[in-house]
Amino acid sequence: MAGINPYNKYLKTFEVNGKEYKYYDLSALGPKYDQLPFSIKILLESAVRNCDNFQIKENDVENILNWKENQKVDGGIEIPFKPARVILQDFTGVPAVVDFAAMRDAVKDLGGNPEKINPICPADLVIDHSIQVDFARTPDALQKNQDLEFERNHERFTFLKWGAKAFNNMLIVPPGSGIVHQVNLEYLARVVFTGKDSVMYPDTVVGTDSHTTMINGLGVLGWGVGGIEAEAVMLGQSISMLLPEVIGYKLYGSLDQYVTSTDLVLTITKHLRQLGVVGKFVEFYGPGVAALSIADRATIANMCPEYGATVGFFPVDEISIEYLRQTNRDEQQVKRIEAYLKATKQLRNYSSGDNDPVFTQEVSLDLATVVSSVSGPKRPNDRVSVSSMKADFAACLTNKV
Repeated sequence: MAGINPYNKYLKTFEVNGKEYKYYDLSALGPKYDQLPFSIKILLESAVRNCDNFQIKENDVENILNWKENQKVDGGIEIPFKPARVILQDFTGVPAVVDFAAMRDAVKDLGGNPEKINPICPADLVIDHSIQVDFARTPDALQKNQDLEFERNHERFTFLKWGAKAFNNMLIVPPGSGIVHQVNLEYLARVVFTGKDSVMYPDTVVGTDSHTTMINGLGVLGWGVGGIEAEAVMLGQSISMLLPEVIGYKLYGSLDQYVTSTDLVLTITKHLRQLGVVGKFVEFYGPGVAALSIADRATIANMCPEYGATVGFFPVDEISIEYLRQTNRDEQQVKRIEAYLKATKQLRNYSSGDNDPVFTQEVSLDLATVVSSVSGPKRPNDRVSVSSMKADFAACLTNKV
């Protein structure tokens, strides 16, 4: 059975606007903590906070803390991970709500209280993963398409509206709000959670959308999973994963004024595909990152499925904090987030190399070398520079299919 967390002795407090909050001081684990990649620090914090010597054991914490020695062990070292939340899109979110409704029916049939059946882990369901376009090129096209969407999916939307009211710990974002990973970035991301007993901890997420990885552009560690795995997390189970290698990707220099984030991400994708990063974390650092907006970082993180890594992670910095203000996050919440990140040494300063961690491997890119490009023509991850486009197009005309 689950026991008392042995790491509660590392709980410390800090004050924001006269109110006390708690956090796990992982620097007390020793000097190895300071050398860890920021993404691994987040996995470690989750293990420490959830350690009960049942699902997550002290040995799991030690395995993550000793990441430098364990990352390349033959066969890999398995670790448990409990994400802070789950994000669902409509195709997999609806079956999840159906399953929870079925569990409530079963509990009711057995004479129990069905209202006790709720997600343990917070879950957000964004309905507008796709919308059928019947009307276009008129000012009222969007409204007409949405009206048809409600008409065609009346039964499904009625069921989801019930779910939004019936279940605790579940937020259902209504139709017409935007596509899932955009809503996740601009509205749903917490960056830092404030949990029970005012304990603060990093926001982490698994999602049933393949581009859940976009959220890593804001410093929220997250990746895509299958529907069954997502439901298991919602029910309080941990995810089993191999302790990942972390590729440090250094960005320096500055982009040409005519170069877009798409040009940059195509260049990075081509580089990482050649390097081979499947099953690994990619963590970006270096002074070049400081010049990138959150939109640029999110574009790079969003292409993670194309270059094959588990995540393309950008630790939180002052630009991330400012983005929270720009997207209308509560100012008191923003101050708490900043105070927590400073207390736990997780606020990144990209312009300085003083807090650069140890990586499995380091690669770099001079942003000044990125040129205007187009993707394709067959695969979205392929890159052709604009200057070579004419020759490439001519060659494609005679190439085999």
